[in-house]
Amino acid sequence: MLDRIGHHKHLIVPLAILLLLAVLVVPLPPAILDVLIAANIALAAVILLTTVYMDRPLEFSVFPALLLGATLFRLVLNVASTRLILNADAPSPESAMYMAGNVIESFGTFVAGTSVIVGIIIFSIIVIVQFVVITKGATRMSEVAARFTLDAMPGKQMAIDADLSAGILEEQEARDRRQEVTREADFYGAMDGASKFVRGDAIAGLIITLVNILGGIAIGMAIKGWTFTETVSVFTKLTIGDGLASQIPAFIVAIAAGLIVARAGEKQTIGDEIPRQLASQPLALYLVSIFLVILAFTPLPTLPLLFAAGGLAFIAWSRTRMDERNEAMEETEARSAAAQESAEEPAVEELLSMDALEIEIGYGLVQLVDTSRGGDLLDRIGAIRRQLAVELGLVVPPVRIRDNVQLDASTYRVKLRGEIISTGVVHPNLLMAMAAGMAAEPIEGIAGREPAFDLDVVWIEDAQRGRADMLGYTVVDAASVLATHLAELIRSHASELVTREEVGRLIEQLKSTSPKLVEEAIPAIVKPGELQKVLQNLLIERVPIRDLESIIETLADWSPHSKDPAVLTEYVRNSLRRTISHQHAIVDEHGAFKLHCVTLDPDTEQLVNSHIERTPAGTTLSMPPDRAARLAASVSAAAEPLVRAGHRIIVLASPNVRSQVRSVLETHVPGVIVLAYNEIERDIDVESLGLVHLEAEPVAA
Repeated sequence: MLDRIGHHKHLIVPLAILLLLAVLVVPLPPAILDVLIAANIALAAVILLTTVYMDRPLEFSVFPALLLGATLFRLVLNVASTRLILNADAPSPESAMYMAGNVIESFGTFVAGTSVIVGIIIFSIIVIVQFVVITKGATRMSEVAARFTLDAMPGKQMAIDADLSAGILEEQEARDRRQEVTREADFYGAMDGASKFVRGDAIAGLIITLVNILGGIAIGMAIKGWTFTETVSVFTKLTIGDGLASQIPAFIVAIAAGLIVARAGEKQTIGDEIPRQLASQPLALYLVSIFLVILAFTPLPTLPLLFAAGGLAFIAWSRTRMDERNEAMEETEARSAAAQESAEEPAVEELLSMDALEIEIGYGLVQLVDTSRGGDLLDRIGAIRRQLAVELGLVVPPVRIRDNVQLDASTYRVKLRGEIISTGVVHPNLLMAMAAGMAAEPIEGIAGREPAFDLDVVWIEDAQRGRADMLGYTVVDAASVLATHLAELIRSHASELVTREEVGRLIEQLKSTSPKLVEEAIPAIVKPGELQKVLQNLLIERVPIRDLESIIETLADWSPHSKDPAVLTEYVRNSLRRTISHQHAIVDEHGAFKLHCVTLDPDTEQLVNSHIERTPAGTTLSMPPDRAARLAASVSAAAEPLVRAGHRIIVLASPNVRSQVRSVLETHVPGVIVLAYNEIERDIDVESLGLVHLEAEPVAA
């Protein structure tokens, strides 16, 4: 039976809607109405508890639609119960009490008792609390959550793109996260609209109650001939019972709507989060306990106050002991691991070996590596190596991670062949929030610097993540920060990882796909050392070397004519022009590739060319430092429109001076890209936003 229902579960909701519509025109027997009212109360309770026990709001993504369905259900029951109350065909007021079903009668009798006034007051209190407090608050929270969620969407999309570029995310995982961001925006937008139905439901319930009372008094006195006292007693009690039977489920659902919006950003159930966060500040609990003890010496009841003070003090003491024990265990584990590592006497041969890449971390960052404590830094580094292999065509060597007790707890440093190339500070138990120019207002936390791009950031508690997202901050964890920094360092120093050994491995790999090319060109025409220099030059400017076949073919054609690595690199760049062009071009709104840049005028190119010395040993640039500084200043001034438009600084120059112009600019204009005219594909639309002009200095008389 259950299997048969499961196969046709898609029909449950449409049939339920049709049955509800039928109830609007078909009178219901009191027994069936009792069952439906009980089902309404059960549905409201299930919705509330589901909201309490879910980990994330999107786990209950059908809540807006369910909210509309529950509202329709209550309104239909109100119509059915009103029909039974006003059409009560009873010979006496006593028997009329049961004509609308036992549930309504029980609610009215239990709440009102023998006094109709008491019932009206209690019912009014419930309606006022629901209308003024719950529904109004839930509606406002839904509006704010929807607005801030939509405002935070660009920042979240940028964070996903940054993680994808850094290799932290796989393509499928990035796609899933983008869909989740879209679903989150759709969810809160739907909640904003659905919350209006909750408020409308409360108003409708109040109006229906007044209609039932006034209509019932008119029918009882004018048609049935009952006295005013009997009529008021019967119809008021039935109306109160009907109102409570519908308003109590509405009250519960309104609370669920407020909870699901209020806990946006949390990733644990409310049952886990509330006790943890309330007890997170033991000092506050101690102060409240002392305050309650002081109140105990006033005329207020002494025993309840002392009992509450003792309970709070015990919770604060237990939490303090737990925190101290956890900190001691973490410090002991870190120090014992460090002592064990230092106690192991390495062999003399091991002292001579050197890791290509190494990360030293303080003992406070050990948890980022420890998989038993949720650390995933090793997996992230593996993803970075895969991403850079696809992006640059370079197999990044394994990264050794070791703890160093001499470092501060939250400090790490990255080494390349035993030498430090960068350091950074991350807080493993906090989250890093970057404003990215879109934050609505500042957020409290520990100020710091983002190590990869040197940006101002704030380290915040996990409990502040939802608010930071709403304010437009990009929020990432400590492992993501460290992984992004490492990926950027590898990109910047990729040329230093191209050793003769690595070149040999690349050649051996190419043999499997292009054996004739390797046999003909290497080492007869192209020496591995020459290939290494060219690959290093390409990676210095972040040009991918994945198309090794084209690189070697180009070198085989031109190496007999020149042995200058700089000249050979220019020939190779020309053969890779499609890759280079699409690497720096953007796609406009029409789907066309466009390159925004500034160009060197012919006089400036001629001036640079006059300082180039080309000899059989290689190409050198002998431009005076002051003239080089003026050239860099001219490029910076001409590139201001690029920077204002949010584009990278790209300089377009002739092929014979491109490399030298870049060597001048790289130390003065960070991140500058210098391209040659012959490196631009025909399908690229070039838009020059400035012209670089450098006048020659007058010769002193």
